[in-house]
Amino acid sequence: METEPETPELAWSAKFAVAHSSRATQLPGDKILLPPSALEQLLAAAPVVTTDSNTTHITSFDPYNPYTFAAERQARAQFQDRHQQLPHPLTFRLVNPSNGRVVYAGIREFSAEDGQTLLSGFLREALGLEAKSTESSRKTSPDGDTDMVNGVEQLEVNGTSSVDSIQITVHAKQLPKGTYVKLRPLEAGYDPEDWKSLLEEHLRANFTTLTNGEVLVVYGGRASNGKREEFRFLVDGFKPEGDGVCVVDTDLEVDIEALNEEQARETLKKIMAKRQKAPGTAEGSSAGGKIDIFKAQEGQVLDGEYVDYELSSWDRTQGLEISLSGVDEGDEIDLFVSPYSSRQRVRPREDEHVFADVSSKYPKRIRLQPTNVELEDAEAIYVSVRAYPADEPSTTPKQFQLKASIYDPQSGPVSEDTNGIESRPDEVQCKNCLQWVPKSSLFLHENFCLRNNIICPQGCGQVFQKRSETFKNHWHCPHDTFTGNTPLSHSKHDALYHTPQTCPSCDMAFPSVPTLSSHRVTEFPQEGDPTGPPNPELLLSGLTPHELADGGRTTECHLCSKIVRFRDMETHLRHHDLERLSRPAPRPCRNVNCGRTQDGVNKLGDTRAGTRKGQGPGNEIGLCSVCFGPLYVSLHDPEGKALRRRIERRYLSQLLTGCGKAWCKNEFCRTGRKNVSGVDKAVPTKDAIPLVKPFLEGMDGRGYETPLHFCTDEASQRRRALGEMLSAEKGLEGKGGYGMEWCVAALEAEGGDLDKARGWLKGWAPQRTEES
Repeated sequence: METEPETPELAWSAKFAVAHSSRATQLPGDKILLPPSALEQLLAAAPVVTTDSNTTHITSFDPYNPYTFAAERQARAQFQDRHQQLPHPLTFRLVNPSNGRVVYAGIREFSAEDGQTLLSGFLREALGLEAKSTESSRKTSPDGDTDMVNGVEQLEVNGTSSVDSIQITVHAKQLPKGTYVKLRPLEAGYDPEDWKSLLEEHLRANFTTLTNGEVLVVYGGRASNGKREEFRFLVDGFKPEGDGVCVVDTDLEVDIEALNEEQARETLKKIMAKRQKAPGTAEGSSAGGKIDIFKAQEGQVLDGEYVDYELSSWDRTQGLEISLSGVDEGDEIDLFVSPYSSRQRVRPREDEHVFADVSSKYPKRIRLQPTNVELEDAEAIYVSVRAYPADEPSTTPKQFQLKASIYDPQSGPVSEDTNGIESRPDEVQCKNCLQWVPKSSLFLHENFCLRNNIICPQGCGQVFQKRSETFKNHWHCPHDTFTGNTPLSHSKHDALYHTPQTCPSCDMAFPSVPTLSSHRVTEFPQEGDPTGPPNPELLLSGLTPHELADGGRTTECHLCSKIVRFRDMETHLRHHDLERLSRPAPRPCRNVNCGRTQDGVNKLGDTRAGTRKGQGPGNEIGLCSVCFGPLYVSLHDPEGKALRRRIERRYLSQLLTGCGKAWCKNEFCRTGRKNVSGVDKAVPTKDAIPLVKPFLEGMDGRGYETPLHFCTDEASQRRRALGEMLSAEKGLEGKGGYGMEWCVAALEAEGGDLDKARGWLKGWAPQRTEES
C-alpha cells in the first residue's frame, strides 16, 4: 500500500514590534494583523512540489504538434503553481522573548504597517503584554462588545499607531486538526444551558487555534448589574496531543470537567437552586408570553430580571395604552415597549428600547397613537417588565399587573389635584394637605393637619406625615425635576440619568441610559474619520459613514430566510411587499368542499408552485388534481360530454347512497346530510337529476360559473371550513381582511395550522382594500 508523501512544512519566522491602534481593539479571538511584506515572504518560503517527470501528460499531448507542446508546458506550470500556495488556514506561533510566553494565533489580514503587528486583546494578555483584568477587553465577545479599550491607553496621532518597545517573534506553524479538547470552568455554578451554544458560536466566529493552558472567556447576556456575564474556561488538553490545535474545518469534541470535586458539588448545588427559580416556577419570574386587549395579565418578577410579553394584534386605527399596576409600595418595576418591525427586532431592555416609563409613580402608562411613526409596519408590540435590583437583591418575586387596552385621546385623564373628586360649594380646600373638607369642620381639620402633616417644602406638592419614613427619604434631584420617596428610587435615578454610558457597539459616550437607548434604536455605530475624504461606496450608497459600517452586518429575512445586509433590509422588504401586491391570486378548487388550490402553493408565497413543477390540475374545469383524479379517463372528449356524464353519475351516487364517511358534511351527499341534520333520507332519482343539471356547465373548458359538490378527505374539508372562517375576519389592521382564495391557499401551504396560516397571509397575501 502506497502512502502519500508528506507535505513539507512552511518554514518562516520574523520579529515585529507590537503596535497600538484602534483597529487592534476590533480584532476578535486569536486574530493578528501582519504587514504585506510578511505575505510576500511567506509566499517565497512556501514549499514547492515539482511535477514528476514520469507523470503522464496532463493534456492531450502530441510531440509532433507545437501547439499541444505549448499547452502541455502551460498546464504543467499551472499545476506547479497550485502546489506553491500557502496552507489553509495559516496559523502562527507567537513568542514573547521577554518572558518566554507562547500562544498560537490565526491571521486576519496582511494590512499592518511594515515592521509592526497588531494583536487582539486576548493575545496581548496571553503574551503578558497587559495586566489581567476582568474589566479589560482582552477577550472580544462574539458580537464585538467590549468593556474597555484593551485595558490600556490607546494613542493615535494623524492615523498612525503608537508602537510598544516590546517585540515578539512570529513563526509560521501548521497545527494538526483538533478532534478533542478538555475545558475546565474557573468558577462554580456554570450551567451548560447558559453557555453551551455560546461557546460553540464563540469558537466558530473568533478562533482559528486553541493553545493549551490559555483561558477562554465566553460572554453571555447582561447581568442584573448591567455588566455582561462571563464564562471562563481553562484549556486543559487536546487530541492529538500537543501545545495547540487548529479548530477550523474539523469536528471538535468538547469535554467539560470541574477543577475538583468541591467545585463539582458547588456547581450542582447552584444549578439546582437556579432551576427552582426558573421562569414560570412559583419562586421565579413569570414566563411571559402573549397578551390580549382588555385582558389584564397578572405576573411576578425577580430583582434584575425581565418578563417579556408580546401583543400580536390590535386595532391599528385606534390608540393603544399599556399600563403597569398592582405594584407594592417601595418596589421599583419598570415598563419598556418596542415595536417589532424590520428596524427593531429585539426585546426591549433598559439600554435598548423605544418607549419606557422608569418613574417611581404607579400606575405606569405608555400610550401609543396610531400616527406614531414607530408603529409603521410594526408586526407586533414587544413589552418587557423589569424589577430594578436593589443593593441587596431580594429572593422574593415582586407582583405586578399588566394590561393593554384601547386608548381614546378624547377622554382626558382625571385631574390628580382633586383626586377625581369634584368640589362642592360648601367645601373648601385645606392649604396644608390640599384636600377638600366641609367649611364647618375646616378649623378642626387644620388643627389636626398642621400638627401631623407637612407639604413638601421644595414645592412638589406631595403631603407626608411629619414623622414618617417616607418623608425622611423624600428627595429632589438637583439637576432635573424628578422626585422620589425611597433610597432605591434615588439610586436608580442617579444610575439611569446621571451616570455616563458607553455604547457597546461603537464605544461612543453618552450622559445617561435613555440617551444611549435612543442611540441604539435610532442610530448606528460611528466608523471612519468624519473629516476625511468619503469612500466611493459611501457616495454611491447615500448613507452616513456609521450607517454604512453598521449596515454591512447581515441578518436573516424572516420571510424568505435569505441573508440580507441591515442597510438593504428596508429595500428587501419593499420588494417582498411589491411581490405580495402583484402576485397572481390563487385559484381554489371548484369543489366547494375541497381545501386545495388548483396550482398548489408553498410556504414562500408562490401561488403556482405545483404547476411550475409539472403537478398542475391537468384539466380546465376548475378542479384540483385530487378531485379530478376519479373523473379522468383517456378518452378524446373535446366537448366534455363524457365528462359531464361521469360527473352526473357521481352526483347521483352521492345523493342516492352516500359516501359513508363519518366526517362528511357535503350537502349533496346522503351521508353528509345525515351527519349534519341527523336525517337519513335518499333523494329520489326523478328529483336528483334536475337538482344536478345546473352544475354541469363548463365541461368543455370554456369557462364556468357554477360550483361542484364532491365528497373529499377529512383534512381538505377541515381546511375549507377554516378558510371560510378566516375569510370572515375583517382584520384588526383596518384593511378588510383576506379573500377566500388567499385563506384557502394559506391553509394549504401551512398544512391546516391556523396560526401559521395567519402568518402566511400577513407575509404573502394582499388584503381586500389593498387588492382594490
